[in-house]
Amino acid sequence: MCRHLAVLSRDPIPLDGLLFGPGPSLERQSYAPAHQAVGRVNADGWGVGWWDHGVRAEPARYRTVTPMWADLRFREIAPLIRAVAIVAAARNATTGSPVEETGAAPFTDGPWLFSYNGAVEGFRGGLGTELRRSLSARRDAGILGSSDSEVLFALLLDRLDAGTPAAEAVQDVVDLLRTRAGGRFNLLLADGHTIVASRCGNELFSRTDPQGASWVVSEPTDDEPGWCEVPDGTLVVATRDHIDWFPL
Repeated sequence: MCRHLAVLSRDPIPLDGLLFGPGPSLERQSYAPAHQAVGRVNADGWGVGWWDHGVRAEPARYRTVTPMWADLRFREIAPLIRAVAIVAAARNATTGSPVEETGAAPFTDGPWLFSYNGAVEGFRGGLGTELRRSLSARRDAGILGSSDSEVLFALLLDRLDAGTPAAEAVQDVVDLLRTRAGGRFNLLLADGHTIVASRCGNELFSRTDPQGASWVVSEPTDDEPGWCEVPDGTLVVATRDHIDWFPL
């Protein structure tokens, strides 16, 4: 499956070190993950999004089908970008899913970025159609590709549109999936101020570092102490001040 990460910091973080730096950066995780239970190479594209709330509420987003280690375009840009809120992911496409840019996280709408590390069993056997039928016309029309990730994001957006808080929206979608299908349901949703993530079948870690940044990641991005493995069946809610865990 994929590798994803989200971080909220008080001080701007340079994207080049986070994404391409030495040690277990996201680039290394794309070809040599240390904690990935399913699949060993995340070569089916990648993406990153970041916020500058002094400019606008909506994040900037870059994504491509190029494997992360082969993407020289963004590697040249990354040293020039610093941000206090970042979401990034490297993709290992579910068997049967096409490798296309529309399937690469993070997905974006308004202030939100979303990433999915998992797979919905039976999605291409009819369940995907059923889930899409439950969407509002607006959110169904916004789906551009064929990945399960886009449908899950649309399910979240329908709930957010209705005024459901982000943590409740993630809990609700995970509950829906667990009653309808097997699979692994690690969702990650952020708006630049709060991160909400679920550990449901795949790996997840969190940390508050000495500089006060909050991290929620598929696997640690450095070898420093303080990383905690999130128990399976847990909802994580992180702000710049603290990280809380709740049972799903």
